[in-house]
Amino acid sequence: MFLTDYQRYRLYEMLPGLSIWLTLVLSVAFSFIKPIWMIYFIIVFDVYWVLRVVYFSFYLILSWKRFRKSLKTDWWKLLVKEYPDWEKRKNVIFLPLYHESFEVVKATLDAFLKSTYPADKLYVIFSGEERDVEHWNKVQSQIISAYQNKFADLICYTHPKNLPDEIAGKGSNINYMEKEFKKYADAHQWKYEDVIISVFDVDTIIHPQYFAHLNYMYFRHPHPERSSFQPVTLYNNNLWESPSILRIMAFGTTFWTLFSLARLDNLVTFSSHSMSFKAALECGGHAKSIVSEDSRIFYQCWFKYKGNYEVTPLYIPVSMDTVRDESVWTSLKNLYLQQRRWAWGSEHVPYLLWESEKHPEIGRWKKIGMIFREWEGKWSWGVAAIIITILGRLPLWVAGEEVRQSALFFNTPHVLEIMMTLAMLGLFVSAILSMLLLPPRPEGHSPYKYLMMILQWILLPVSLIFFSAIPCIDAVTRLMVGKYLGFNVSVKKRMGG
Repeated sequence: MFLTDYQRYRLYEMLPGLSIWLTLVLSVAFSFIKPIWMIYFIIVFDVYWVLRVVYFSFYLILSWKRFRKSLKTDWWKLLVKEYPDWEKRKNVIFLPLYHESFEVVKATLDAFLKSTYPADKLYVIFSGEERDVEHWNKVQSQIISAYQNKFADLICYTHPKNLPDEIAGKGSNINYMEKEFKKYADAHQWKYEDVIISVFDVDTIIHPQYFAHLNYMYFRHPHPERSSFQPVTLYNNNLWESPSILRIMAFGTTFWTLFSLARLDNLVTFSSHSMSFKAALECGGHAKSIVSEDSRIFYQCWFKYKGNYEVTPLYIPVSMDTVRDESVWTSLKNLYLQQRRWAWGSEHVPYLLWESEKHPEIGRWKKIGMIFREWEGKWSWGVAAIIITILGRLPLWVAGEEVRQSALFFNTPHVLEIMMTLAMLGLFVSAILSMLLLPPRPEGHSPYKYLMMILQWILLPVSLIFFSAIPCIDAVTRLMVGKYLGFNVSVKKRMGG
């Protein structure tokens, strides 16, 4: 009996969750049935994880050096000097908005005005939601009143609600902006390959050199329409006001981004990114019916161009907000929902499996490598912290007397202790870099809070289990059983905002 296309795709959707649950269930079962086997597995897994931590730390430090060097470079001077025709490129910024305050929008636009790249060469596009039209109309009028004539153009759209084949969220809003802006570009007779779109969250604060660096790298790339451009993502706009757990997870996301930038074969677009408008249109635009449109756009282009698509790292930061709210409890709830939404990127695994079948022109191993990296990333996300902190000790707790008399049983705790000590290298590197990435201390915060910024890292095991592994398991389980996740808007509040 052959499976229908729907049944086959549903099977693919089940695989990430099944692989995680199978790992966890078998780990518990073998701890009781075959504790010796499980002890061997734990030792091998811990060795693998230590090697991975060393590997991660190496590329993180390498990326950090490039990041620091990039911050010291005058990219505007280089752009004007090496590419006198820099004005031929049109820089368009897409800013989807839903219920964010004008204060958040104002900080974003003020950063554009402070850019070394001329603000009067930037086309700023907002799109609010019809389902939040009263708030959007209010913010829209404030935007136009305060910033009209300060950019090359300032355009506001209203994304209609209940359009066919859409889910309410950022992706559908961006997709609508792309379609509407195409009319604008056509009216001005622009070449799509000369239009660079930057898709930002509305709370994104760019570094002053961002657009100069982006345009320099775009000109330098031999085929810029075959590449996305990914900056360093910092979640530090409201870092000092955020609870410790939020700060740890914010730094963790930044370190993951830095690591990925140095590993080009592992680099996929995430959150804020830039790309050719030509590529965006040819691949169908940002997905309007999924949650993880920021990464999916890369895979769409990768298949569209037969595997000939890449991500170019930009070692220049963009800064966004943590999901801080008025109360600690609500902030932690927001963090859980944000992490679950990001982990919903497991929906890329069935997409990659499905599309790979349609593209025999792409090398088999190239496709396998892409699928493996996406799948293994979600698997590690869901199981690593639990195996290391909990399941790694279970066979030692429940082993029978026969196992307890073995040399392996006596030596395993010492081996695991050595492994964990070596793994502390990653924690040590993270703590140091987190201090270097801290924004200036705002008034009203005691200098002693710097000490808290160091001590907060003892909460890492807790954060990795409750605000990383469990949200991931939640997401893949929902995908496995077909309980699809809608787009959860991250609530972000700054002090006084």
